[in-house]
Amino acid sequence: MVRYKSKSGKERFILGSIYVFLITLCAIWLIPFIYLVFQAFRGESTAMVTYVIPKEWSLRNFEILLTETKFLQWYFNTLVIALANAVLQTIIVLCVAYALSRMRFKGRRFIMNAMLVLGMFPGFLSMIATYFILKLFGLTSENSVPGLILIYAASSGMGYYIAKGFFDTIPKSLDEAARIDGASRSRVFFRIIMPMAKPIIIYTIMMAFIAPWGDFMYASLISFGHEDAYNVAVGLYKWLDKEHINSYFTIFCAGGLFVSVPITALFMSLQKYYVEGVTGGAVKG
Repeated sequence: MVRYKSKSGKERFILGSIYVFLITLCAIWLIPFIYLVFQAFRGESTAMVTYVIPKEWSLRNFEILLTETKFLQWYFNTLVIALANAVLQTIIVLCVAYALSRMRFKGRRFIMNAMLVLGMFPGFLSMIATYFILKLFGLTSENSVPGLILIYAASSGMGYYIAKGFFDTIPKSLDEAARIDGASRSRVFFRIIMPMAKPIIIYTIMMAFIAPWGDFMYASLISFGHEDAYNVAVGLYKWLDKEHINSYFTIFCAGGLFVSVPITALFMSLQKYYVEGVTGGAVKG
């Protein structure tokens, strides 16, 4: 019979303090979301108010959001960009990560170090140059959706680190055995490695989908001056200026809630694979 040693008073105090700290931290994180929910269902006024709990509950804000604004157009633009980026970035990242993990070629170390150094510079340093390049090809303003897809996918290969770390944990003997049997590199990649890499595939898809979903900086620059080409972040932000905030504040909250729920549900449903992908890729390459 196994006997478990009971915790001392000091251990119980430390454990209780940790629980209190974590609960407090979670409550602080949830306060903005709770406020957003209350304001989204507030029916007595569309302007900002000094109280949190609505005096009148209503779905009117959601009705206005979906029928009297361009929110659905912004939502569709964002969805197209996010889905296209999820496909393109996942393919590029996995291919680059597999090549750097499995193949040994001249310049491999230089390429890895160069991408690591370039990745340390924030993307907004090249925003102006990127804008004028896209403008030359007519990929700004009303054509900003394909322009943004190109921006997000263009440098995605530099985010190979976690995927490469995951591939490094898969025994190379599997590749060697398949190569001896006559399998090509592509066949090894798609038929052997990919079925074993489900966590990192889902992790990469999630990160590639979420990144453009809430992007504001590039989206506001590339779609500048053309309302039909906004994504949800830019469109909703426009409702917070002095001209619109008193008329659109609760509608803005409804839009924020409408945008956050699908992403939250996606993350919660795939959380297991997300954690496995992160922990599996967090190894020395």
